[in-house]
Amino acid sequence: MSVHKQVRKVTTHVLNEMKLRGEKIAMLTAYDYSLARILDKSKIDALLVGDSASNVMAGHETTLPITLNEMIYHASSVVRGVSRALVIVDLPFGTYQGNSREALSSAIRIMKETGAHAVKLEGGAEVIESVDRILSAGIPVMGHLGLMPQSIHKFGTYVVRATENEEADKLVKDAHLLEKSGCFALVLEKIPALLAKRVSKELTIPVIGIGAGPHVDGQILVTHDMLGLTQEFSPRFLRRYLNLNDEIQGAVHAYIDDVRQQDFPNKNEQY
Repeated sequence: MSVHKQVRKVTTHVLNEMKLRGEKIAMLTAYDYSLARILDKSKIDALLVGDSASNVMAGHETTLPITLNEMIYHASSVVRGVSRALVIVDLPFGTYQGNSREALSSAIRIMKETGAHAVKLEGGAEVIESVDRILSAGIPVMGHLGLMPQSIHKFGTYVVRATENEEADKLVKDAHLLEKSGCFALVLEKIPALLAKRVSKELTIPVIGIGAGPHVDGQILVTHDMLGLTQEFSPRFLRRYLNLNDEIQGAVHAYIDDVRQQDFPNKNEQY
C-alpha cells in the first residue's frame, strides 16, 4: 500500500519515505481555517502557509509587505483546521536575511504560536547561517531556490531562473548545501525542467516543484490560483481545476436578485 494512504499524520519522515518509494507528493497553499479544513479532508500531503498571502489575501503586489505577526495569524488559523497534513510556514521577508539570531527568534515564534510543523525560507549560501541556527533548535527547515519572490527587486522580473550555466551551477551547489545542512525538503520555483530533474536525482531529500516540470518528487500550487479564485495570474505552469471566480459571482448575482425580488427569505427560511 502507498505510504500516503497508510499514514494518519504526514511528517517530514513520511515525505522522505514517499520520495524513496517514488510516490509523488501533493502540496497546496492555505491561509485560513475553512479552506485548510477542506484541503486536509481531501488528504493533501502538505500545506504551505505561504507569504503569497501578501498577494492573494491582502492584495499586495509582492510578498514583501507581509509581517511575521500576520504570518503567525494565518498559520495558526490553518493549523486549527488540519489533522493530517504537514503544515509548513514561510518566514517572511526581513525576518531571517543577514541575521541568524533574528531568524531563529522568528522561527521559534512561528512554531510556538502557531503549532505548525516546519518553516521555509528562500536562498542558498546567503542564508545558510540562518538555516543552521534554526536547525540547531530542532526546527525542520524547507529550502527554496530558483525564482525567489522575496528577491524580486534584485532580479527585477519573474522570468524563468537558472537558464544560464553560471546560475544553474550555483543553484545545484546551493541545493546540495541545503541538503547537507539538514533541510528536510526543497522547493524549486520556475526553473528549466531538466535542471530540476538533475537536482531531484542528486538529492536524497524531497524536491517540490512549482513551474519546474514533472521530474521532481512533488508539486505545489497556490490554491487560489488552482481553484480559479484569482484570474490575473496565468503563468504557463498553472493549471486551473475550477473557475470559482465565475461560480461565486454567479451565486452572488442570484442572491442579489432573490433579495430584491423578495424571494429570499421565503416562509421556510424564517422563524
